[in-house]
Amino acid sequence: MYLKKNTQTLLVIALVWPEPASTAAGVRMMQLLEVFKKQGYSITITSAASRSEYAADVELLSYNSQDIKINDASFDVFVKDLNPDVVLFDRFLTEEQFGWRVAENCPDALRILDTEDLHSLRHVREQCFKKDVPFTTDAWLIDDKTKREIACIYRCDLSLIISSYELELLTDVIKIDESLLLLLPFMVDEITDDTKWNSFNERTDFIFIGGGKHAPNIDAVKCLKTIIWPLVHKQLPEAKLHVYGAYLPQQILEMHNPATGFLVEGRAEAVDDVMSTAKVCLAPLRFGAGIKGKLISAMQNGTPSVTTTIGAEGMAGILDWNGYIENDHTAFVAAAVRLYTVKDTWQQSQNQGKTLINTLYAKPSLESVFLEKVTQLHKDLTHHRTQNFTGALLQHQTMTATKFMGKWIEEKNKV
Repeated sequence: MYLKKNTQTLLVIALVWPEPASTAAGVRMMQLLEVFKKQGYSITITSAASRSEYAADVELLSYNSQDIKINDASFDVFVKDLNPDVVLFDRFLTEEQFGWRVAENCPDALRILDTEDLHSLRHVREQCFKKDVPFTTDAWLIDDKTKREIACIYRCDLSLIISSYELELLTDVIKIDESLLLLLPFMVDEITDDTKWNSFNERTDFIFIGGGKHAPNIDAVKCLKTIIWPLVHKQLPEAKLHVYGAYLPQQILEMHNPATGFLVEGRAEAVDDVMSTAKVCLAPLRFGAGIKGKLISAMQNGTPSVTTTIGAEGMAGILDWNGYIENDHTAFVAAAVRLYTVKDTWQQSQNQGKTLINTLYAKPSLESVFLEKVTQLHKDLTHHRTQNFTGALLQHQTMTATKFMGKWIEEKNKV
């Protein structure tokens, strides 16, 4: 069931202006906007962040845009005048900053949180990794960021969860009612013609791709440089590893070494172009959360991958991976060499990537599920909120705590 066209307004409060050419988060946001656009929504995108030169030209896509300020009453006037039917919070930080203002000025607006990934999960895993201690759900539960993120989920009418693992974590450990959550991974076109893919013999070299502002990516490049790649290069001296990523820090740029085939390329102008010519994607991710855009891109371009349990987490369900999942460094290297040199293994892995995309990430079916949920909530929003007593309680507390903290900062800024 779909919403009527030309009658609805969507307000997006973005943490940063979306950069689909730079980040998986940017790709995700553009996918969500496309869903609403196809339903005839009038879309306004806002952010308190500065626009970078790589930000998407949202006006060119017929979206409205508006700069907003944190802890400023001008947002109240703006949102009340816009009076959106749906408000989409881009990550939990924007709900913390603007959620109470939306609830106060537009109480009938459907509030949706796009988590991107559970930031608290990624944060705690990183802390555990740095301390060289195992990650546990108890460590996650006691962290302050977890409490903040879960509170945001309860305050919203619906939270979009990108990974099946994260959905299980929220429902099984926190016991959040499933009516507040929707599993919605990346939504991509089905692969109907793989004959255009470059063949095994037409491809060469390994690839890693990931933004430099994302800590798991930086650690993965360090792992490749110091542990994985020296062992691969020893067995495959003619092969090269191309490291792509926007905003790579100086410490990564200085790892560039043509003599060892370790090539730090920087920003990729078109991810599909570099991914489709590589033979194998390497992603030794040792902490993180959510679904990995680099691995989805690899599947879309027929590029088998070797990753870790963290890398593949929540991405394949009961299906086989499009390559190998290895946590041990020696096994990781052996898998990378095997994929690179054994044609039959490579082709089987490539076909499995196609199966994964068409089974779990096909845009038509995921869009339909999402829109049906939005329609259902619009029809019965009052009852839905009544049943979410914890959310109502937290909303009340937010109105009397975060609200007045925001107002205090607002008055302080005036002085």
